[in-house]
Formats: sequence, structure tokens, C-alpha cells
Amino acid sequence: MARTSRTDKNGPAEYGPLGPGSEPVKDPIKGLSGVLAGTLVMESITILLCLTVILKINDGELWTTFNWVFITVMGLVHFFVAFMQRRPWALWLDLALQVPLIIPGFFIHWSVGAVGVMFGIVWFLIVKMRADILERQRRGLLVTQHLGT
Repeated sequence: MARTSRTDKNGPAEYGPLGPGSEPVKDPIKGLSGVLAGTLVMESITILLCLTVILKINDGELWTTFNWVFITVMGLVHFFVAFMQRRPWALWLDLALQVPLIIPGFFIHWSVGAVGVMFGIVWFLIVKMRADILERQRRGLLVTQHLGT
């Protein structure tokens, strides 16, 4: 049974059965940065694998200087941004990197744009998971908020 004992901008806040708890022993948002970095590395590998797609389709007709440079730069940028995930603005940079992958990606080849769309869905789910973690922390529903009590 949830208890309400404080109010915030949305009205009364519901606490879990153990109350609001304290600060978590381990910060869950710091743990999320590993997920962000891993996702970016996987996305980088997938983007760089698109080079083989544009080389093989139509006997290399899509293998133009712009196409292979764009895909290579996008893959390398995703890889290097993976090492910046402890910064507070990193998540928003990760989301911003999806736009140049999706829109120009469809002009290069639909499969490059499809990679951008698939990873865009992954990033949407990561943002949703982050919001859920923050909400659960606010309500005192994280296990690590009640260790040692």
C-alpha cells in the first residue's frame, strides 16, 4: 500500500511501503552511463558495417566519396562519443546524433536510414528507462535506497 506524505508540483507524491528511503548506495544514473556507452559502441559497429552494404549494392554504384566519408565519420563519431558518457549533456548529444544518421541515411540508401530508425527506437527506450529510474528514485522505490535501514 502506497503512502502519501509529501506534495510536489503534481500533487501528493506516493512513497513505496518502506517510505522515501535515503540516497541510493550506488547512483543508478551513473550505472546508466555504461548502458549508453555500450549502445553507442554497438551503433558505431553497425554504422561501419553499412560500408559493406553501399559497396556491394548495384556493383558499387552507391560507393561515392560523400557516402563512404559520411558513414565512416558517423561511425567514428559514435564510437568516440561513447567515451564521454559521464558528462551531464551526453544523453542529449547521443539523441542529437540520431538525426544526421536517419535523415541523410535514407538519401544514401534506405538500409542506412533503417539502421538510424532502429537505433532511434533503442534510444527512445533508454530515455524512457531513465525517466522511470528517476521517478522510482523520487518515490523511494529503488532497493538501494533502503539498504542498511
